[in-house]
Amino acid sequence: MTNNIELTGDDFLEDKYDRLRRITWWDQDRLKNATILVVGAGAIGNELIKNLALLGIGRLLIVDMDAIENNNLTRSVLFRQKDVGRYKAEVAAERAMEMNPDIVAKAFTLNVIEDMGLGVFRRMTVVLGGLDNREARLAINQACYRVNVPWVDGAIEVLNGFARVFMPPNGACYECTMTDTDWRLINNRKSCAMLTNSQMNEGKIPTTPTSSAIIAGVQVQEMLKILHHDRNLPNLSGKCFVFNGLTHDSYIVEYQSKPDCMSHDTYPIVEERAWSVRSMTLKELVDQIKREVGDAAVVDFDRDIASVATCLCGEQKELYTPIHKLNARSVTCPSCGNTMNFSTFHSLDGTEDFLHKTLGEIGIPPLHIVCGRIGSQSRYFEFTADYDEIFAGLDMKGNIL
Repeated sequence: MTNNIELTGDDFLEDKYDRLRRITWWDQDRLKNATILVVGAGAIGNELIKNLALLGIGRLLIVDMDAIENNNLTRSVLFRQKDVGRYKAEVAAERAMEMNPDIVAKAFTLNVIEDMGLGVFRRMTVVLGGLDNREARLAINQACYRVNVPWVDGAIEVLNGFARVFMPPNGACYECTMTDTDWRLINNRKSCAMLTNSQMNEGKIPTTPTSSAIIAGVQVQEMLKILHHDRNLPNLSGKCFVFNGLTHDSYIVEYQSKPDCMSHDTYPIVEERAWSVRSMTLKELVDQIKREVGDAAVVDFDRDIASVATCLCGEQKELYTPIHKLNARSVTCPSCGNTMNFSTFHSLDGTEDFLHKTLGEIGIPPLHIVCGRIGSQSRYFEFTADYDEIFAGLDMKGNIL
């Protein structure tokens, strides 16, 4: 004899986060109020975003400048055949919100090395990396340390992978872990003139969806521990979880902090100003900095900017772009076809002849932070008027642990 049980609508209205809330140290409000930046929306990124959406993380910022290819479909749970040709970040953001309407996800199709302002990183609770190159990792590491935001790095190859946690301003950072081989591989991506060569890629790394799921799972678990930092949970701060998928062996590596590491540069105080890189000229910036800091102050940028290229044949052309964005075509002489030499700058004192340009016109991204300095005394200023351009559609209130 079968007992028929009649279920009503109320039987299905249980809190969707009920099983999570049953964890003794869990605070769902911390997840709801968190803002997480995911850099890279490939195999690892898909798993990161899936997990974050399921957990009910309040706001996701997803950065990836690449489009979906056929080979992504076997390793990326959020992508479908119809998505081929679309930007990874945009599709991932859409699928995350479909998966959990409680969250808000926003896509950024840009190069995180040069096009994301430090003010964006400054407002993140945690940064998660699903990257496939050292150069981008180094840039994220430096950004996170400057504004004192933890980040969790992940990488995979075939059946293997690792996840590691960096917690500025203390302990080892990503640059502390870099070997001579890492630096050589970064430099191999450059031409002799320090130009990024678009033809020189690190190559396609063989990966599986299983290894990306394992490593991304560890990364998100470490993020959860950071969100619950006062619960005294063991974590991977300054350490690396290494996984061998062939034998299922795993072990922990502890990194040593290098006292002379160039990435350990943290901005102690960031002062918000109603300035915008879109409209403020370099002259206006220099004048403002001198008023704020002193007549002898100079403006320092965190990047080298190419100004003018000159050829032996006498040809000149303006560049005014960060050197990372240059390629061989940028410095090829339009008259004779030879490679041109170019000048760079990273500071302004007010005597330059190009001060009529806006900060955006020389490659400073929205919501960025610049330094006003006299000698060794520095103050840091954010272009806070750019806030709405970046965070439109994201409710950033309550983002406090």
